[in-house]
Amino acid sequence: MFVIYNDKTRFPIKAWLSGIERIEESCIAQAYNLSNLPFLHKWVCLMPDTHTGKGMPIGGVIAAKDVIIPNAVGVDIGCGMVFVATDIKYEEIREVMVGTASIMQTMIGNIMRTVPVGFEKHKQKQDSAVLDLALQNMDKYETDSELVHLIEEGYFQVGTLGGGNHFIELQEDEEGYLCIMIHSGSRHLGKAICDYFHNKARELNSTWYSQVPDEYRLAFLPVHTKEGQQYINWMHLALDYAYENRERMMEQVCSIVKEHIERYAGRTVTFTDQINCHHNYAALENHYDANVWVHRKGATRVRQGERAVIPGAMGSYSYVVEGKGNPESFHTSSHGAGRAYSRTGAMNAFTTEQVIVDLKEQGVVLGKRKKNDVAEECRFAYKDIDEVMAQQMDIVTPVRKLKTVGVVKG
Repeated sequence: MFVIYNDKTRFPIKAWLSGIERIEESCIAQAYNLSNLPFLHKWVCLMPDTHTGKGMPIGGVIAAKDVIIPNAVGVDIGCGMVFVATDIKYEEIREVMVGTASIMQTMIGNIMRTVPVGFEKHKQKQDSAVLDLALQNMDKYETDSELVHLIEEGYFQVGTLGGGNHFIELQEDEEGYLCIMIHSGSRHLGKAICDYFHNKARELNSTWYSQVPDEYRLAFLPVHTKEGQQYINWMHLALDYAYENRERMMEQVCSIVKEHIERYAGRTVTFTDQINCHHNYAALENHYDANVWVHRKGATRVRQGERAVIPGAMGSYSYVVEGKGNPESFHTSSHGAGRAYSRTGAMNAFTTEQVIVDLKEQGVVLGKRKKNDVAEECRFAYKDIDEVMAQQMDIVTPVRKLKTVGVVKG
């Protein structure tokens, strides 16, 4: 970790990287903007996977006094990870065939048919305890009439993956055990909430002659205002919905894995060690004797002894970690490997054939309907996850290292 503190900063920037040359200029510029916010508490944190985001770097963490910033939470509110381990060793089922396909190919195919991906959603309304509760408490939401329709629409998206960097992976850990990892968030709900309240904050900030320039794209809402409270209500709804969304998909994937292994390999399957954690959210926490709103945008909370998931990229490695409770990072780690190339940059740099060949050489089964954009999410488009982990050993202890063996992408 190193510290940036110069004539461009009001508060220090602490970066968990080997040097400033490892951070793109546009990301540093956003970090400088954050460091000049008048309501900042202590410093800005940049995690080792940091890269340029919308207003605030992804892999960025700030603690704010009495305000909340929609763009510092991000557009996919509640985006995060869910993980489970099994008691089955992958080597024991690797060669099992289901007709002319391997058991892994069959499981990936069935997951693709069961879990809607990309822009797809369920044709029928799904059960959702989170949305049912929201409808019972409409007084918390009805003020924002432009958003209310999203609650009903959400019933058709719960249990869906989405696209971009979201994935469902079957993985093998260092001891050979089969594990399952899913990356997804609140789907359209979170983006609509972020955009709506960012625009509302911009309007209010202009009437207050705010010290925060509009070009920072960091419009804020004081938490004691009606608008601040409304954003918090909607944010918590999106967080709960994202958590439920991941759990629903994990239930479906576990059911497919269990059915196939029991039917075709003659083995019973037990699922253990589930973790479900967000990495796009804000929470009221106490740090350095102050109650502050910690904004984690593409960053994961890791309190002392708390377990979390840090994914790499498809065909790469991922980690389950345990937090060391590092106060300087506000008890936060990276949320993944972090992009080394933009999506367009990756498409220009790597061909579809290169990526498909690479995955085949590694024995990874890919489930993706349209493969022409697969380079956007290839492992070459991301930073080396092991280098990222090496930069945050004062924050987390790795407890499980996992390699992709099958992946479903939108």
